[in-house]
Amino acid sequence: MFVHRDGSFYPVGFTASPMRDETGKPIGTVIEARLIAEEIRSRETMRNYNDTLKREVEMAVAQLKHAEAQLFQAQKMEAIGNLTGGVAHDFNNILQVIKGNLNLLSRNVAGNEVAERRIQHAMAGVTRGAKLTSHLLSFARRQPLDPSPLHLGRLLQGLDDMLRRTLGETVDIEIIASGGLWNCNVDRAQMENAILNLAINARDAMENRGKLTLEVSNAVLDDHYASQHTDVAPGQYVMLAVTDTGCGMTSDTLAQVFEPFFSTKPEGEGTGLGLSMVYGFAKQSGGHLKLYSEVGVGTTVRIYLPRTRLVEDAPAEPLPLAEQGGTETILVVEDDDSVRAVAVELLTDLGYRVLKATNADNALAIVESGVAIDLLFTDVVMPGNLRSTDLARLTLAAHPGAVVLFSSGYTQNAIVHAGRLDDGVELLSKPYGRNSLARKVRHVLENRALARDAPKPPQTDVPKTSLRVLAVEDEALIRMLLADMMIEMGHQVTEAGDVAEARTQFESAEFDMLVTDVSLPDGSGFDFAIEAASRNPKLRVVVATGHVLDTSSWPASFTALEKPYNEAGLQAAIAKLAAG
Repeated sequence: MFVHRDGSFYPVGFTASPMRDETGKPIGTVIEARLIAEEIRSRETMRNYNDTLKREVEMAVAQLKHAEAQLFQAQKMEAIGNLTGGVAHDFNNILQVIKGNLNLLSRNVAGNEVAERRIQHAMAGVTRGAKLTSHLLSFARRQPLDPSPLHLGRLLQGLDDMLRRTLGETVDIEIIASGGLWNCNVDRAQMENAILNLAINARDAMENRGKLTLEVSNAVLDDHYASQHTDVAPGQYVMLAVTDTGCGMTSDTLAQVFEPFFSTKPEGEGTGLGLSMVYGFAKQSGGHLKLYSEVGVGTTVRIYLPRTRLVEDAPAEPLPLAEQGGTETILVVEDDDSVRAVAVELLTDLGYRVLKATNADNALAIVESGVAIDLLFTDVVMPGNLRSTDLARLTLAAHPGAVVLFSSGYTQNAIVHAGRLDDGVELLSKPYGRNSLARKVRHVLENRALARDAPKPPQTDVPKTSLRVLAVEDEALIRMLLADMMIEMGHQVTEAGDVAEARTQFESAEFDMLVTDVSLPDGSGFDFAIEAASRNPKLRVVVATGHVLDTSSWPASFTALEKPYNEAGLQAAIAKLAAG
């Protein structure tokens, strides 16, 4: 380091070279001095760059490992879900045969107290098995949901007494509901079941003594949060937090806590399905579940459920049921011989005229034979070329006065869209007994009569001109209902099940309106709508979705229609576009 005449310091580098005579003998040393400030700055810049690059690489590697771990966990849960769903399907069929035969057998032992008691015990076992399969289906996200707008604050207040009775006086319960709480669109019965399961788990973790806090509030999950969690969409949610002061969980327990049959309780004291059921319900409802726990402090489970702008319905008065039997004609379609035999005998015993078929193809032959059919009672999952939903559509086309009742213990995606039972679909879950079958069949048939005799609802102002509509929906039953609604309004409808088919239809004909689902098997319905509107500026677009979307940047010719929708909602969407 040298000192300048002005007193400042500056770095200097030296280079020493030997000086030799003509014979090569060293006779001295040449010393060169040079300023190296710029060299030092360059080295410092390079070192900082290398340090920054190293940190970024380490961060990227950590993020990659985190993403791989999340993907592995998601794939593992999906694989377990598929396995449990398949097991539940087979188990439900077995339970159905047992329950149906117990119902039939009970008539033959009337008055025999010992036999009646044994049948009751057997029936209790079937009920317990059915509850087990219901939990399995919840985890597998195969439990048919019937969602409706729900205010979780009011729901929690309504459950207060039941929770206090269930948990006992030694557990202090606090319920906190934020003001201005949004609604969510969930299955009320499954939501209540999830809350009860979480409360019971909390009680057990606190060994029947401690404080349980249930808090519900609005929450917004941003893009950063969504990027850190698998299967989480950014947006507005209603958040339910269930917090206990129990023993907490170790990291090893947290890694397995959502897997079915995993339990920390002693053998025989739990099924290990409580949290897995809640996890499956949250995912199937389009939501997200996050668990926080510290050993010796307690646990918090947070459920995030997507916000809906729909208004919660007022409690409906139950319709009086007609007598359980009837004389209508019912076509039973079931591929399992034992299940079919029991269903036929139960319905015959109730007074109905019963036709039967082993699969949808055979059933279609009966449908097209001209014999009168009042109700199609069909399994959802069957082998063969014709799907049950297609059979339903063809049956209703051939017999306009008929109704359809599906039955299954494993719905897959045939009549469930985004985890929800399709609007207008009636389902009787297996295993069912004589009374539940009788009530459901009568309910469906009586609702048909009520719908036929009921006055038509007032019509929303809709343009009288018949519109040429392209309806794009991958779920056949929803597409069929949408087409029926549009035709009833006097419009001409062309159907498509995916983007490729929609694009083909759009290129071969002129359309005034496009009604499309967002999530389609081969792409985005919204992206297709943008493409179609760019080619036809006069095209009006209705985007149907089960999520709350930000429409502020949408073109004026676009509007959103929230699922599940009815004819009035569809009419309102069309009228809104016409007014614009």
